[in-house]
Amino acid sequence: MAVDQQEVPGSVPADVSGARDVPVRRRAWIVVALLVCLMLVNYADKVVVGLAGVGMKRELALDNAQFGVIQSSFFWLFAVGCILGGWLGGKVGARWLLAGVAAVWALSLAPMTAQVGFTVVVICRVLLGFAEGPTSALAMQVAHSWFPAHRRAIPSSIVVAGAGVGPVIANPVLTAVITRYSWHAAFGVLSVFGLAVAALWLVWGRSGPEAVSGGHGPGKGESRSALPERVPLGRLFRTGTFIGISLLFFVAYACTAVKVSWLPLYLQEGLGYDAETAGNLASLPYIGAVVSVLLVGVISTVMTQRGISNRITRGLLPAALVLVAGLCSIGMSMLDRGTPQMVMIILGASLNSAGYGVAFAGVADVAPAKQRGMVFGIITAIYSLGGIIAPLVLGEFVASGESVAIGYGNGFMTLGVTMITGAVAALLLIDPDKDVARLRAGA
Repeated sequence: MAVDQQEVPGSVPADVSGARDVPVRRRAWIVVALLVCLMLVNYADKVVVGLAGVGMKRELALDNAQFGVIQSSFFWLFAVGCILGGWLGGKVGARWLLAGVAAVWALSLAPMTAQVGFTVVVICRVLLGFAEGPTSALAMQVAHSWFPAHRRAIPSSIVVAGAGVGPVIANPVLTAVITRYSWHAAFGVLSVFGLAVAALWLVWGRSGPEAVSGGHGPGKGESRSALPERVPLGRLFRTGTFIGISLLFFVAYACTAVKVSWLPLYLQEGLGYDAETAGNLASLPYIGAVVSVLLVGVISTVMTQRGISNRITRGLLPAALVLVAGLCSIGMSMLDRGTPQMVMIILGASLNSAGYGVAFAGVADVAPAKQRGMVFGIITAIYSLGGIIAPLVLGEFVASGESVAIGYGNGFMTLGVTMITGAVAALLLIDPDKDVARLRAGA
């Protein structure tokens, strides 16, 4: 059974098949809502160290380089978790796998509620990163399993938007908890909430019918035929779409990691905002990201339905967004504190995040359904390297700058140039329709 069926000669009458499909469609959106909750917790867990950074540095006597190590340590085993999760995604039911990784998130946060040292903090962040590594890939795999190919851009974008909703809610709430109680209490709140979401997923979460049917049949706005059931991974990994999207995600995630790791501290240490103001301002880029992710998902879907090629809707569109975001990063590094600079920060972060959902749909176009979990996991592992490198590099810029503000400025300038380079390469490489034709022909 597909999520959306159309009446054809000899088929079951529309009223019968439509009635049969209603529970499937309803369940699909319930699952998407749960995936949004999982992504919300996932990203709230990431931003908490940035929000607690000033207090942590003071209590643990950390310098900027050590704090950069803590932020980078989250990603040390992230890639391992991505690949392992992708492999398990084809062998273990999504219900148990996602509930299990969410439970590990919660448990890895628990020690931070007590007095800890630098080493314990690093160990907890490494464990959290390992458990959270496969989340985005698994969430996309499950979301795509409930929708046919031509309808995936919007649910993909909604799931990605959950990553933006997490910090939007977490920044003011956790800042209030930190200000009123302590940074330890913020980790306790996230641990409890993570366990609650894991329990909800265990009750309601499932993979959908497209996981069985493959979901590659042509739909409205599509003319290509189905992929083979399996293709050699080496051949798939040599496609321009896989390489281009991997590069695009690498530079985009480097920006995301810097935003998550350093933005609250930059607002306080580099620009001189107080903790409460910095927490509120740090929410604004995520609000912009939520709006832009959903808007781009709708735009991509409408373009696909009007017959515009996947090269444009799932390649050129997200690459162009990251390119402009890179220009914004350079622009904000050259401005002083004030409204124009905050506009650049918000616009850059929003555009950088906006293309994730439609680009993931582009990956799904070239990956057979039975291999999609592994492919998503490997792409996530590749782009997680940006999360390892970027916080460390920015920490070194801040530590070695003539002043804290100059160090941050040099770091954001370098980030912007890197993003533009990756986006240009992606613009030239991504072409899902051409790569599908080559995979079908065995080229």
